[in-house]
Formats: sequence, C-alpha cells, structure tokens
Amino acid sequence: MGIRQIPATTRSVAICGKGGVGKTVLTILLTKILVQANRKLLVIDADPVIGLPQALGVSVTKTMGNVSEELISTARGNDDRAKTNILNMLDYMVLETLVELDEFALLTMGKWDGPGCFCPVNDILRDAIGELARRFDVILIDGEAGVEQVNRRVAKDVDTLVVVSDPTIRGIRTAALVAEVGQKRTAKGAMNVGLVISRARAGQEEQLREAAGAAELALLGFIPQDETIAQLDLAGNPLYTIDDVAPSVVAAKSIAEKLGLIGE
Repeated sequence: MGIRQIPATTRSVAICGKGGVGKTVLTILLTKILVQANRKLLVIDADPVIGLPQALGVSVTKTMGNVSEELISTARGNDDRAKTNILNMLDYMVLETLVELDEFALLTMGKWDGPGCFCPVNDILRDAIGELARRFDVILIDGEAGVEQVNRRVAKDVDTLVVVSDPTIRGIRTAALVAEVGQKRTAKGAMNVGLVISRARAGQEEQLREAAGAAELALLGFIPQDETIAQLDLAGNPLYTIDDVAPSVVAAKSIAEKLGLIGE
C-alpha cells in the first residue's frame, strides 16, 4: 500500500503504536521539521502519561482532562443555568488549555478519569478541538498505545495514521493490528496508514522491509538508533533541543516529505 496524495487542507496526523516504541520521539522530530518548514502547527499530546510537554520543554498547567472534569461535574448537577453557562464558556475553557509558542501550539489531553461513560462530553470536546484545529496547517497527535483515544476523544477526521514499531518482526505484526483497528474506526478509505520503524540499526533494514511488505504496511522510513537522543534523555534535557543534523532528524525529514507535510 502506498501513501496517496491528500488535498492541501488542514492535515491531521496521528502517531500511534504499542507502548515504548518511540511515538513521542517521532512526534518531537516531526515537530522540529514542521517548525523549520514554517508550517502553522498544533501538537496534541493524547497520551495520559503526559510525557510530550517535558520532552518539548513546555510547561503545562491545565489539560483537556481538567475541562472534562468540569463538564462532567456540571452535567451531574441539577442546575440548568450552570449547564448553559459552562457550555457558553467552552471555547474559552479549551483555549485556556492551549499553550501557544512562537514556533507551535500545544494541547494536552491529560487523564480522563471517572466512572461511567460520558460520550456526550467526549463529543462536545472533540467538536471544540475540531473548531480550534482549523486555525492550523497541520495537527500532529502523539497518541497513547492503540488508537481508541484519538478517534473517541481527540479528532474524528484524522487523515493519516503513522504506526511506529520497534525493529522486530513481532513489533511489525503488532503495528499491522494497530493499523487495522485504526482503519476500522474511521470512514472507509478516508485515512492513509504508514509504518515507521524506530531504533533501527545498520544491517537490519532489508529484513524489516520484507516484514513490512508481508504485513501490507507502507514503510515510510526508519528512525535510526541515535546516540544524541540517549544523551539528551540521560541529561534530562528536552529532546526538542536535538541538533538539526542529528541522524534521527535527517530521517524524520524524509518521512515528513513522504507524508506530504513538507516539500521535497
């Protein structure tokens, strides 16, 4: 399967995969590339662990999870006036969670705890995020393991799903299952799906390409094992400060080109 050309409207790209495969690293690398290309970018941290802001060097004080708690608390009450007021303030409440920097904007979903199903609240917030997203050229979503939260809480119009795998056959097979679930949760034919293999080492690529082909996944590229990333992690420095010429950044630029997010 190949990546087809998508009209030049707002692009919405979700980075998914099982835990620990490098989704956040790829999100940061693509953020860096898109900033360099002067794209108006909204980055969404959809992982409840909330690791992306720290890796970007951004401080977050309020999340969409906090907004959800306020909405649910009000919905459980009997005060109709309070319900009307909070809905009227919803756009402002969403904007309060948005961290706007000179280079990009960051929206953090946070944890959505609480018993029971609050599908109407999810729908309201997803629509509010959709309205906000129209202001940007690209929405880049760092998802939690799997794709459920992306579809149910973050965005209903994801046009591209990038599934990240570690450099193993088992990992690629798992990525294929994640991709299958993602395609079933969107409108038929509405989403491109591509595979990125992270932490690849020299000599592994041919075997991994064959495994991707066997899994019927379009291989977007490899993010190599990069000592620069390990050093930044060890020092506790934001990964976003990685040097522009680092091997992983160069690889991410090629992936962004294949996705049509920047010009070749």
